Amino acid sequence: MLKTMFKTLAVSALLAGTAMTATAADYTLRATANSNENDEDYDGLIVFKNYVEAASNGAIEVELFIGTQLCSNGAECLQGVADGSIDIYISTSGGASGLFPYVQVLDLPYLMADDRIAEHVLSGDFTRTMRDMALEDSGDAIRLMTIGNTGGWRNFANTKRRVAEPGDMNGLKIRTVVADLPQELVRALGASPTPIPWPELFTSFQTGVVEGSKNGITDIMGMKFPDAGLQYVTLDGHAYMGALWWMSNETFMSMPDDLKTVVVDGFYGLQQATFASPKRKSIQAYADFVAGGGDLYVPTPAQKAAFKEAASPVYDWFKDNVTRGPAIFDALTAAVADAEADIGAARAADLN
Repeated sequence: MLKTMFKTLAVSALLAGTAMTATAADYTLRATANSNENDEDYDGLIVFKNYVEAASNGAIEVELFIGTQLCSNGAECLQGVADGSIDIYISTSGGASGLFPYVQVLDLPYLMADDRIAEHVLSGDFTRTMRDMALEDSGDAIRLMTIGNTGGWRNFANTKRRVAEPGDMNGLKIRTVVADLPQELVRALGASPTPIPWPELFTSFQTGVVEGSKNGITDIMGMKFPDAGLQYVTLDGHAYMGALWWMSNETFMSMPDDLKTVVVDGFYGLQQATFASPKRKSIQAYADFVAGGGDLYVPTPAQKAAFKEAASPVYDWFKDNVTRGPAIFDALTAAVADAEADIGAARAADLN
């Protein structure tokens, strides 16, 4: 018993000594995501927090605020990043388009063919080009750190019929966000864009206010939209659901180079986590959709080419109507061409 008591006292003394010698972090990063703990954004933040705190040997502490604790929408959250009350924030392209309209380039349809192309593009100089634009337009206040993924790929889904080619979209009322680009896309395909707030979408399907949407499968199943009548999904993969990770440039630039390196490497790990997470989660989501009687259609290459051709007027609309649209469009299409060449060469080498 004495041996046990002395052992307990020794452990207590060791822990007390550790607590007495521990020092507060030199930097505390307040990171927020307007999502939940089942989301890819949260997966990425956990990887980021774990890496940065360990690699900095405690010099950096990362505090996570999931949901709307610090801010409730893109404009408010980005203002928090600009004024330094928020250090890190993740937005969709729609959430940041009010301040940086050209980020909507990520929503242009059928430019990136698959995950491998998208990940190559977003890991390279295209993201640095967008970073430079955002720094310039925010007066060096808001820094784009990386672009990951939040939900896989957007696909067309509806309550009425299988959509195998563009003509099948005619007349469908498709839910969009209140933004010009997705509405232009829906019109180009012959459907009717209907802006509906996300929380109202389930009942809008039930009542027929809208008959379709453009979402990833994890969102469709997470919101139980099949229960509201959404039974047809076409895997056209018209847009990669990019996640833009922003940081207070003042906070980042205040760090010494060794800690900046830790943060940059942390965002690399975060990006890789968000690339991987939707791939895994979508497997079960697709299985559940089909098991529930859902119709899952994969367009042929010819049908997908027809979708791209029908949607092509949106490219000109973007370049003509979006601030800095031509520059960012050229940057993206050049990056896609480089990615296709690099990946094509790698595939050829791996076949030998």
